[in-house]
Amino acid sequence: MVASMAAFAAEDAFVKAASVALPVGQILIIFGLGGVFVFTALALWKGDSLFVPEVVSPPMLVRVIFEITGRLFYVLAISLTALSSTTVILQATPLVVVAGAALLFGERVGWRRWAAILIGLVGVVVIIQPGTNSFSAMSILALVGMIGFAGRDLASRAAPASLSTNILGVYGFLSVLFAGLIVSVWQDKAFVQPNAGVSLALLGAILAGAVAYASLMKAMRTGEVSAVTPFRYTRLLFGVGLGVTVFGEQLSASMLVGTCLIVLSGLFILWRGKQAADI
Repeated sequence: MVASMAAFAAEDAFVKAASVALPVGQILIIFGLGGVFVFTALALWKGDSLFVPEVVSPPMLVRVIFEITGRLFYVLAISLTALSSTTVILQATPLVVVAGAALLFGERVGWRRWAAILIGLVGVVVIIQPGTNSFSAMSILALVGMIGFAGRDLASRAAPASLSTNILGVYGFLSVLFAGLIVSVWQDKAFVQPNAGVSLALLGAILAGAVAYASLMKAMRTGEVSAVTPFRYTRLLFGVGLGVTVFGEQLSASMLVGTCLIVLSGLFILWRGKQAADI
C-alpha cells in the first residue's frame, strides 16, 4: 500500500510537469493509451478474455462514468492548482465511500462514524475556504474529482467478481482515454509535439500509474483491509512533499488544519469499523 501511494504521488507529479507544455486532453489521451497497453498485455499474458458480457454490466457502466469524472477533474486540478492541496482533498475519498456504502448498500454506520464523516468534510471546507478571499473556484475541480473516485470505488464493489484486476485496469484506462477526448473537444487546442523531457514525464506517469494500480490491488486483495487501508494516508506525505520540494508550493495554516481533520476522521472511521467487525 505504501508503494502504491508513492507511485500515485509520482504519477501526479509527472502529470503536473507534463501539463506545463501539453494540453490536458492530450496528456489524458496518451496516459490512457499507455495504461490500456500495459494492462492489455498483462491480461493477455494471464490468459484473461478482454471482451466478456460482464464488462457491460450496469455496475461497470456506472464505474466508467465515475472513472471518467474522477480522472478528468482530478487531472485538471493537478494542472491548474497546487499538487499539495489537490492531494489533501483527495484524502476525503474514504469518508465519501463510507457514507455512500451506508446510503446505497445499507452498511451499518453508527452516529460516531457519521460524526467523523462530517468532521472530515469540514476539513475539506477549511481547505477550500469558500466565501473568503482565499477561495479559488479551481479548487472545486479537485472536489469533483474526489467525488468521482469515490463513486468509482463504490461501483467497483458492485462489479462482477469474475472480472480480474487486469481487466478492470484495461477499462479503467479506456475511461481515461475517453476523458481525454472529451477535454480535447472542449478545449479545442491543437496537439503539441512533446520534447524529450515531456516524453519522459509522460512515460514516467504511465509506468508509475501501472505500478500504483497493481500495488493497490495486490494490497487490497491479499492483506486485511483494516490493516492496509490506513496506509493510504501516506500519499499525503509523498504528494505534499513533492509539491513543496519540486514545485515550490507552500502550506497554509488552513491546509494543515484541514488535513488533520480529514486524516484523523478517516483513521477513526477505520478504527470504529474494525471494532464493529470484531463484535
